[in-house]
Amino acid sequence: MPDHHRIRESKYLKVFGKLLHDPNLWHFNRRSVSGGFALGLFNAFVPLPSQMILSGFGAIFLRVNLPIAVGTVWITKPFTIPPMFYFTYLVGTWILGVPARPFHFELSYDWLMEELIAIWEPFLLGCFVTGLVAAIIGYTTVRIMWRLHIIQAVKERRLRYQRSDSEG
Repeated sequence: MPDHHRIRESKYLKVFGKLLHDPNLWHFNRRSVSGGFALGLFNAFVPLPSQMILSGFGAIFLRVNLPIAVGTVWITKPFTIPPMFYFTYLVGTWILGVPARPFHFELSYDWLMEELIAIWEPFLLGCFVTGLVAAIIGYTTVRIMWRLHIIQAVKERRLRYQRSDSEG
């Protein structure tokens, strides 16, 4: 993980001023991590090349873990984008009750002008709904796993104290 002091001093990030000094942006606690994970998952389904920027702004605004929010969007890699966005398109057609059109995904300007014009409504609705569901599931999963980890740590601590009391 990059050094947060270096990030704060970056000339490109000076516009945020003291906003980058918020400890929630850098600390690992249950609220900050689960919020950052949810934000990153939601933005991973935004069909724009500015997902990391959106996550960065969102993390600062919502005061959640910045590196987690920005890093989570990287689930959309060049080889995961076509199946993810095709799935979101199918979700959108299902919600709207329209038949799915066969199309070949291509990351090009021509594709955007020809194909996306015809499928934009179900595609964008599917992106929003899928991103929202992924964010809710991710947020809940991180919260539950964090809680289970704390419960396990408390149990182990109790066992250690019981062992030390019985030996002493």
